[in-house]
Amino acid sequence: MGNESKSNLIERLNNWLSPIATKIGNQRHLKSISTGMFLGLPFMVVGAFFLILANPPINIDTYNPNTANFIMKFLASWKDWAVANYDAITTPYTLTFGIIGLISAFGISYSLSKEYDLDAATNGLMTVVTFLLVCTKVEEGKIKLDYLGSNGLFVAIILGLLVVEVSRLFETKNIKLKMPDSVPPMVSTFINSLLPLLANIIIFYGINLIFISAFNNNFPGVIMDILTPGLNIAGSLGGMILIVTIGQVLWLFGINGTSIIFPILFTLGISQTGMNAEQFANGEQMTHLMNLQMFRISVLGGAGNTLGLVLLMMYSKVPQFKMIGRLSFIPGICSINEPVIFGLPIVFNPILGIPFVITPIVSLVLTYFAEKFSIITNGYIVDPSFTPFFIQSYLSSMDWKNVIFTLFLVVVSVVIYYPFFKVFEKTQLETV
Repeated sequence: MGNESKSNLIERLNNWLSPIATKIGNQRHLKSISTGMFLGLPFMVVGAFFLILANPPINIDTYNPNTANFIMKFLASWKDWAVANYDAITTPYTLTFGIIGLISAFGISYSLSKEYDLDAATNGLMTVVTFLLVCTKVEEGKIKLDYLGSNGLFVAIILGLLVVEVSRLFETKNIKLKMPDSVPPMVSTFINSLLPLLANIIIFYGINLIFISAFNNNFPGVIMDILTPGLNIAGSLGGMILIVTIGQVLWLFGINGTSIIFPILFTLGISQTGMNAEQFANGEQMTHLMNLQMFRISVLGGAGNTLGLVLLMMYSKVPQFKMIGRLSFIPGICSINEPVIFGLPIVFNPILGIPFVITPIVSLVLTYFAEKFSIITNGYIVDPSFTPFFIQSYLSSMDWKNVIFTLFLVVVSVVIYYPFFKVFEKTQLETV
């Protein structure tokens, strides 16, 4: 196939895929899920801090006070204090990370309401009330938290979207109580806000009662049972590789694939990280491998795991490559790599496109087995976004082995990109 034919094929694919991907990326419901989840991120980070505070990094069973140094004695004292005050220390965790479903329900509803130019605060609060009615039980004056955390995250997404759609229906159909002109506008607005709230409660709390009667399980329990097969596919190594690969291929056509797959992988990662956190807090073995750490690995250095490529570019014989590489290094360690994707470029690049797709797959496979065989610690903490990758890897697990492992993955990235980069570099040198 000649160069002209290849160019025409790429152009046709771009013309076909670009509008579809743009539409998906700008789809208001997907955008609202992403934005709403980000609103809850600070609460998860702060909550994780208290979980760390309650679990100092020391195995007290192997601690010997007679031979321990100052640091070990300090950790042992910290452990004694944490055990004696565990409930008090972990309360901020329980009421931040432990209610992330509730926080996300508000955030998603708030974001979607703004997309529709509706009253965002009112709809957010409607969703909170509806979510609490559906996802909690009140026993002897105490609220059960079972589905308010990561277990209720997918229910939060469903209600966060549907409650707003019900409210929007009232707005678009102009379903309002007609008030006399003598009634102040503020009073009319108040009274008419009661209608969508009442409708949402009747619909979703009614469904909840029907499910309890028919299936002996509440609404979130039934929803999770329905979603479990799909989650098992997306939450498997093969499912994650498939989703990530779709994102990489879209990038090759100049389409932000990460923004399209982000809602799926971030939601899945948060959910499984939360489950690991619960297991860790209960002193159990952490078993959920598709946690947020895996998503971070899939974009280590940015889409395509390009940090290894950046290191190669920094010492390239091509001045332009060297300049782009050095400018891209700092953003790259924070997983921002648009300068490389569009500046090198990787977009529409058949040579570098191969390692761009392959490298994240290799990294995910290695990380999966490293977690599975306890070479590294499963992620159980939600780390801040856009911090350097080695800080993320430590904060996600509080384990220095994870930092060493991610540095190893950067070396793997260098090895995979090296032969392809050298071929591309040679072609550039020959054209100069």
